[in-house]
Amino acid sequence: MALEVKLEVFEGPLDLLLHLIEKNKVDIYDIPIVVITEQYLDYIRRMETEDMNVMSEFLVMAATLIDIKCKMLLPREVNEEGEEEDPRAELVQKLLEYKMYKYMSYELKDRQVDADRIWFKETTMPKEVMDYREPIDYEELVGDMDLAKLHEIFKSIVRKQTDKIDPIRSKFGQIVKEEIDMEAKAGYIGAYIQNHKKLSFKELLEKQHSKAEVIVTFLLVLEFIKIGRISIIQNHTFDDIEITANENVSWDAPVAVSAG
Repeated sequence: MALEVKLEVFEGPLDLLLHLIEKNKVDIYDIPIVVITEQYLDYIRRMETEDMNVMSEFLVMAATLIDIKCKMLLPREVNEEGEEEDPRAELVQKLLEYKMYKYMSYELKDRQVDADRIWFKETTMPKEVMDYREPIDYEELVGDMDLAKLHEIFKSIVRKQTDKIDPIRSKFGQIVKEEIDMEAKAGYIGAYIQNHKKLSFKELLEKQHSKAEVIVTFLLVLEFIKIGRISIIQNHTFDDIEITANENVSWDAPVAVSAG
């Protein structure tokens, strides 16, 4: 009775070559092309397949191995840099790439198997908690604006107010205390912002008639930001600040601001 030999099934010629290299425990960068070619051709002779597409791939690789084997017997070609070219270099590069993809596929398969054993618990959080939204996102509201930038804008407006002072009359010795009705000023500034919907912070300060009014207006704007009545935005550093009145916000409640 004839002895039956069952050949291993390989996914392609590179898979077979990689198997032969690992089986012979040789360095992939220094393939003994004669030994590997003989073992490869021996496998081809014992292959039993009627699929010509599969067979043709293995035969093309066999021809490549024979071609490399012939080049190894001839004097080495020299490249532009004066170095000898290894006829096996292109084949080694293909084997390294194939080996990388092969082991990557093993890793992905292991992860798929592990994923089948993972179970996710559906959320059981109450609907009231899921639907909750903060009334005002202060970080988004203020953006990259900070007190230092607001202080610089405030100082530039104050300087312009100072430039308007009469150089002669300002030296008169009479000191007059300027009193400002905070509630009335808050109502005026609030109404002005509501009517314009969107306006320039610089323009708002320039409409004030004195340093005290500039300070009070500045404090009122900060308070309106704090309680969520307005939003401010500055597109670029040192650009003018744009004030926008927030919708669905009550303006009836009094504003508690201290100018002292």
